[in-house]
Amino acid sequence: MGSDLPDHPVCVLDASSYVGFWILKGLLSRGYSVHAAIQNKKGKRKTEGGEATEIEKKIMEMAKEDDTKLVVFGVDVLDYQSILVALKSCSGVFCCLDFQDPYDEKMVDLEVRGAINVVEACAQTDSIAKIVFTSSLTAAIWRENICSEKDVDERSWSDQSFCRKFKLWYALAKTLSEQAAWALAMDRDLNMVSINPGLVLGPSVSQQNPRSTMAYLKGAAQMFENGVLAYVNVNFLVSVHIRAMEDTSTCGRYLCFDQIVNTEEEAVKIAQGLSPLISLPQSYECGGSEVYEERLRNKKLNKLVEGTAY
Repeated sequence: MGSDLPDHPVCVLDASSYVGFWILKGLLSRGYSVHAAIQNKKGKRKTEGGEATEIEKKIMEMAKEDDTKLVVFGVDVLDYQSILVALKSCSGVFCCLDFQDPYDEKMVDLEVRGAINVVEACAQTDSIAKIVFTSSLTAAIWRENICSEKDVDERSWSDQSFCRKFKLWYALAKTLSEQAAWALAMDRDLNMVSINPGLVLGPSVSQQNPRSTMAYLKGAAQMFENGVLAYVNVNFLVSVHIRAMEDTSTCGRYLCFDQIVNTEEEAVKIAQGLSPLISLPQSYECGGSEVYEERLRNKKLNKLVEGTAY
């Protein structure tokens, strides 16, 4: 990219999440200067006293190797001021909040409040030109009678009451946090794009992202039968995020997935790839030949990847 790089750094928050870490790596490999905001609920970076995760350790090592391109910040998403410090002088923000604690009603509230604080901090930071907000495909697929719908696309939203009824806390957190982010971004006249990925797969995902992976897969059998179970490779997801930031014509939401899982053989391959999070009997053999109807549509994403964002 060379001279096309922005004059100011971009911020990745939370850089210690699985997706955030891979976005961070993707940005650095493309020559970006990055503020890596590592989330800690106590407002103190784990790498400065508490026990650091494997990803956090890697980020700190990367910062030591090149402190001109990568600066690390500790943030608390409930501490508005700490977010402002991380955003200072940045031209763009990749907001990819994910929590390693089990998802429940409290975590739903925390993620919504965190999203609001990040977007409001962006509104108060004059240098911010764009927000790329990482949501989830689960924010679009959960509602009554989805099996009767032909097209599930960027216009689709999960139903809050349905998610609460079946305790789909991860889906509810992603739905409410994205909706809150959009409402505030529009109110503050901010340039925001959201990426809604399917199940994220990639190197060491079972070890580094176990809780979010399993939280996403709650109700997987129903997703599979309804034709809305899909996955995305993290490297492709990173490319989409960066393209969404760089392309000035991007707008709205983008459902992001590589493959819709609609056969038992494909479902088994995913389960095997997520071992030991998901375990199958050693003698398991695919017995079903049924192919479920695909309902997900991502024409808008295809246009972005092809170079025509809208």
